[in-house]
Amino acid sequence: MNEKPKGDDSLNMQFLSFSERPFKGTELMMLYKNAGWWEERNEQDIEEMLKQNISIGAWIDDNLIGFARAISDNKFRAYIEDVVIHNEFQHTGIGTKLVSKLLDELTHIDVISLFCGEDLISFYEKNNFKFSKSQYVLHRK
Repeated sequence: MNEKPKGDDSLNMQFLSFSERPFKGTELMMLYKNAGWWEERNEQDIEEMLKQNISIGAWIDDNLIGFARAISDNKFRAYIEDVVIHNEFQHTGIGTKLVSKLLDELTHIDVISLFCGEDLISFYEKNNFKFSKSQYVLHRK
């Protein structure tokens, strides 16, 4: 993947759910590696995750260039996780389209949440997410 994107019209780009176009854990591992994410994750665990979550892939021909997923109880709550775009295709609108397609898959959910770095707040606000000063993110590891 060495060609720079020229816009959606010049590329054979598709945004498909995992159920529409399943893919292997190795493909997602390569995308994570390109982004510098999750080196400790293995193929078997990623494949298990893919079976249990709602996820969307962005494809150019046979190359997975973007990915987004949501964890959900399938009724009341969903949490968006792992929105990742290949470095060569960042800042081209692919992330916005991935999130939009993921939100289409989650229209039956009451509340959809996420957490992100401060530099990504404006990106998610474009998809009608709102910053909440009344809630805090806590982690335990």
